[in-house]
Amino acid sequence: MKKVVILCGSPRPKGNTAQVVEECARVIRDQGLETEIYPLAGKKIESCTACYRCREEGNCVLEDGLDDLIDRLREADGFIVASPVYFGTARGDVMAALQRIGMVSMATDGFLSWKVGGPIAIARRGGHTATIQEMLMFFFINEMIVPGSTYWNMVFGRDPGEVWNDEEGIRTIRLFAENVARLIARLS
Repeated sequence: MKKVVILCGSPRPKGNTAQVVEECARVIRDQGLETEIYPLAGKKIESCTACYRCREEGNCVLEDGLDDLIDRLREADGFIVASPVYFGTARGDVMAALQRIGMVSMATDGFLSWKVGGPIAIARRGGHTATIQEMLMFFFINEMIVPGSTYWNMVFGRDPGEVWNDEEGIRTIRLFAENVARLIARLS
């Protein structure tokens, strides 16, 4: 069965980002694909050191659990990354994870190439577009396919549950998730 891995970059297991990720996963499952949510909550993701040992080892040598996600991505057909916006950009550990995943892919078998996915940003007031642009660099440099929606993949909300008040944002995310699933199915 085709599968999409969704990285939830929130430190809060029940926060707005986690709620949007759950909705995204539900829409993809409704389209007949399997989903797996990989939360960063509780993990301490280190930054890439550019040691290039992944070339020889086949995976990252930093021991913080990110290899588990990398192994899951090798088998997946899609990859979505959702991050809360902190001080106008994606959380640092989200970007550290993406940089390491990208380094391993480029240094080994290029496992990210032609996977379908894209970024999602959740914030109280602003920084959404900068965060999406920052995360898009990861998708583009790794030869990934990013489908669109009716607007940018962003939702407004501060306190847990406030994202549901942003009806347009939720509709945008639902269509994006549906488009990811439909494109994966079409490429099969």
